[in-house]
Amino acid sequence: MSTGPVETYNGPVGVADNGGNSLTDDLNIYYSAGDFAWIMTSAALVLLMVPGVGFFYSGLARRKSALALIWLSMMSVAVVGFQWFFWGYSLTFSHTGSAYIGDLSNFGLMKVLGQPSVGGTRVPDLLFCLYQGMFAAITPALAIGAAADRGRMLPAIVFMFIWATIVYDPIAYWTWNSNGWSFKMGGLDFAGGTPVHISSGAAALAYSLMLGKRTGYSKVNGLPYRPHNVTHVVLGTVFLWVGWFGFNGGSALAANLRAVMACIVTHIAASVGGLTWCLLDYRLERKWSTVGFCSGVIAGLVAITPASGYVPAWSAVIFGIVGGIVCNFATKLKFVLGIDDALDIFAEHAVGGIAGNILTAFFAADYIAHLDGATTIPGGWLNHNWVQLGYQLADSVAGFSYSFVMTCVILFLMNLVPGLSLRASAEDEDIGLDDAQLGEFAYDYVELSRHVNDILPGEDHPTISSPGSLKQGSHEVGEKSMV
Repeated sequence: MSTGPVETYNGPVGVADNGGNSLTDDLNIYYSAGDFAWIMTSAALVLLMVPGVGFFYSGLARRKSALALIWLSMMSVAVVGFQWFFWGYSLTFSHTGSAYIGDLSNFGLMKVLGQPSVGGTRVPDLLFCLYQGMFAAITPALAIGAAADRGRMLPAIVFMFIWATIVYDPIAYWTWNSNGWSFKMGGLDFAGGTPVHISSGAAALAYSLMLGKRTGYSKVNGLPYRPHNVTHVVLGTVFLWVGWFGFNGGSALAANLRAVMACIVTHIAASVGGLTWCLLDYRLERKWSTVGFCSGVIAGLVAITPASGYVPAWSAVIFGIVGGIVCNFATKLKFVLGIDDALDIFAEHAVGGIAGNILTAFFAADYIAHLDGATTIPGGWLNHNWVQLGYQLADSVAGFSYSFVMTCVILFLMNLVPGLSLRASAEDEDIGLDDAQLGEFAYDYVELSRHVNDILPGEDHPTISSPGSLKQGSHEVGEKSMV
């Protein structure tokens, strides 16, 4: 196994090209086997984050729509997986294109093989396609949580495909493709502050706006209910925390010191973010909140994402503290805006992503970026590069505005198409999306508690022992299990 490339690729640059003839040449000689191993592992770690999103959202939601959120997250992998093969990768990472979008020179992964990718010369197009495809899959999964409790499944699937094409691909192109306007301007976004978090947070806000408020929603108190399964929230957080090492660390596109630093700052920011949010919640009820800790961890992870390959380790503490604070207080913005953002996706991802982008302008350091031995940046305020703040603000505002407006337009037009109306009926919303849209439940006993009069032949009849409880044998199901 080689530790580095044996030869340098000297083929065509800036055009779609196979990267050589595999029948006559060994295309592996241009790359390091160690880099291959790390990026393939990172791709798997990012994939693990998608069910993590599903479990996190499911635990925060009400029981009657818990499975629907897991289902939608997993559907994002399938829908965007096809979209990425079909034209998504070409629109985002083709070697040619305008300042705003790529072309179709790699349509259907045509000529995606051994040529060095636009992301970096250490990985070929084929591996870069695999890795970045996981980013494309998780972004709609983050946004689609806005459908909680009242969004129909079919329109959500159609939305994922259209949104990935019209919104995610162009924003990712601006940010990461060397031909993109933000990249050329000098914007710094290591792992997806704008393409992933700001875009998904803005889309979730737009989706919530277009769907309308859930039945019973109060402008003052929202729709008060406790997360139905805190264990799912913790499980989702674990999946996300572990997966984020591939999300940020893999964005170095090589197994090097820069990747290690990205992992270090990711872990520190997550830890400090969790502590910060937990302390903020403790001041209110004098109780330590598990959900609060998990929310803070995600806030820290979101904030450090755009900066992870640019900032020194000590600054990660600041990212965690600021991310935890701004995202915590941003959860109140939905009441100011009058929008029913059921799972606080806007507060966690859009606000956290903007905070991370801005902090990157302050703490980006040229010597951290150059840990990979190749990347050269003017740095941020640590290097007295004051204009970087303007670049970061421009990138953030453009990404948020484009995602929000285009999501509203997409949803408005979809709602006019017969069969693609976004909102579930009042009856479906009342019984829950799991029952109405899927016909399955996250937990078997929910169906029993809902249909106590539907007794199957040969089964013991449950008897009502007291108001609000059911008994069958030695098992008791409380009233809280019925929602």
